[in-house]
Amino acid sequence: MTASAPEMMNEAIRLHRAGRFDEAAARLDDILRAEPGNARAWLMLGVARMRLGDHAAAAEALGEFVRLDPNVPEAHNNLGVALRKLDRVEQAIASYRRAIELRPAYAEAHYNLANALAATADSAMAVLHYRRAIQARPDYAEAHYNLGNALDEAGLPSEAIVHYRRAIAAKPDYAEAYNNLGAALYNQRQYTEAAEQCLRAIEIRPDYAEAYCNLGNAYRLLRQYDAAIASFQRTLELRPYYRYAFGQLLFLRQSMCDWRGFDEAARELRERVRGNLSVEEPFIHMTVSEEPDQQLLCARQCLADKFRERPKAVARSVPAKRDRLRIGYVSADYWTHATAFLIAELFEHHDRSRFEVWGFSYGPDEKSEMGRRLERAFDHFVDLRTGSDAEAARQIAEAGIDIAIDLKGHTEDTRIGIFAHRPAPVQVHYIGYPATTGADFIDYILVDPFVVPADQQPFFSERLVHLPDCYQVNDSKRAIADITPNRAEFGLPAEGFIFCCFNNTYKVTPMIWDIWMRLLHAVPGSVLWLLRANEWTDTNLRREAAGRGVDPARLVFTPFAKLPEYLARSRLADLFLDTLPVNAHTTASDALWVGLPVLTCAGKTFVGRVAGSLLHAIGLPELVTDNLADYEALALKLAREPEMLRDLRARLARNRLTTPLFDTDRFRRHIEAAYTKMWDIACRGEAPRAFAVPPEPR
Repeated sequence: MTASAPEMMNEAIRLHRAGRFDEAAARLDDILRAEPGNARAWLMLGVARMRLGDHAAAAEALGEFVRLDPNVPEAHNNLGVALRKLDRVEQAIASYRRAIELRPAYAEAHYNLANALAATADSAMAVLHYRRAIQARPDYAEAHYNLGNALDEAGLPSEAIVHYRRAIAAKPDYAEAYNNLGAALYNQRQYTEAAEQCLRAIEIRPDYAEAYCNLGNAYRLLRQYDAAIASFQRTLELRPYYRYAFGQLLFLRQSMCDWRGFDEAARELRERVRGNLSVEEPFIHMTVSEEPDQQLLCARQCLADKFRERPKAVARSVPAKRDRLRIGYVSADYWTHATAFLIAELFEHHDRSRFEVWGFSYGPDEKSEMGRRLERAFDHFVDLRTGSDAEAARQIAEAGIDIAIDLKGHTEDTRIGIFAHRPAPVQVHYIGYPATTGADFIDYILVDPFVVPADQQPFFSERLVHLPDCYQVNDSKRAIADITPNRAEFGLPAEGFIFCCFNNTYKVTPMIWDIWMRLLHAVPGSVLWLLRANEWTDTNLRREAAGRGVDPARLVFTPFAKLPEYLARSRLADLFLDTLPVNAHTTASDALWVGLPVLTCAGKTFVGRVAGSLLHAIGLPELVTDNLADYEALALKLAREPEMLRDLRARLARNRLTTPLFDTDRFRRHIEAAYTKMWDIACRGEAPRAFAVPPEPR
């Protein structure tokens, strides 16, 4: 005997309630073949198909229901969910909006609509609907969490933190909220609490790789390097190719001069990038890679990870000839930072009759002498610390900036995303990051023919602009302390040759260390003077010296000091030994400024050729070698032939203020000529192209 339609419906309801959705769906199909206008059956079938993961069938059934009965808000919401699963986002948004029209305080529909809007990068409307979901249900943990995510992405971490905390209050075991709270606190430089929140996430989810990686970053900036290493190691145990973790682990060990397994790890990092196996930080990658094509590949992979969808461009002004260009320098480094010590005088010297100079800052508001000097150097100084990258870009565009100059690239605290929104008709990268950004939204990079020869253009996403003399600006106002200390104050021997290197310790590699130790062997009574970068370097480098048969007491470590004192004490050294594959940059300028000769070996890429450029610009090209054998031989010769070294020091003293390196005003005229030509090219409607700025006669 065939069951009646009501009996079949009752059975379908029973099966549905029992979670036997496949059987319920079969009964409902039978009902709908006989009664295609049965709205309730279409609704139940849609829900059953959703539970079975058949989203296409669910969308079809729910669509049929809302055609028959268009006034049920839950049906429109569920239809939206099914459509989202099918990536039919615009149709899903329409369904959620209809649900809200029918029930304005429908928390779930507001939440789902906000998620869909976030997926279309409509962050402002997403935030609005997350807030409305929370108004309708104040303890809606997921809405607080996703609102926190949207606010954090919008550059409002303080507000994001409030909502992560509310998500946790509503749902105390919400691991994702603890993790993202930790990440937001990290971005606010609250590293101790950031670590605490990541640890709570891990307590709830012991296999939470992302939380371990965030924990590692917090420990790194708390200078708890051992704990940071353990966190990155655990990240990689859980997810061997988790983005950035492998490079961060390697870089920490480089910074500590812990070279156990260094060659193998450096090789693996390069292979990960080459095989697109994991995303790594371009800055870290370039410390172990001397292949320009791989540096470009790494930068592009990083940008693709940061910008899954191309950011919306803000309105661009139309390039037009004008007497006074508006140029805007964008950076996080307007404080006592190495970049500031190089570039401050350039800002002061710009020709105000031809250029209106803007500073856009998203770094610390440091009330230091350098911070105040930098603010005074600009015609306008704008704080971009709050707000999203898009909002920062709008501020730059609204200021009418013609040429925007990024001073950060892929370095700590970068916000290269501002430039992804195209705030200016012409966009330039300069000085902060000595390699290609890989960004198609950066038009030019300022270099010189030594650091980046013209034949390297294929490995740069930007067009090369060759400045004459040297690409690196220098501040001729750097003060040197009046009193030069004596050797004994720093534990240096009264007699004997002093080799030194004041580079960051991550630049010191086993390859370079081998050379330095051979030099100590070959020059009796000599010492190697280094910076004490952290508590591990002394121990590790003394161990590495002993392992090469050198008395560890011949290593002398000195802590950081304020710039005038640091410059004065540098005069005590005899020869600055440079590193490879990453050269001295600001530290090489510092040494040359105080009259300390720098010996370098030119590498294959921009980052390894900077010291050579500086030496050419100050008239000492003979201190630039092109292989490590010659580098070692020349260092030994200089240590053994004091007359040769005295001659070099005398020439350096004469050249300091007569050659281009520290002639800031000459450099200013060259960079202004570059900006003018970039603008002329844009005004003619031409695509950016490489060019060289001719040198002024001396």
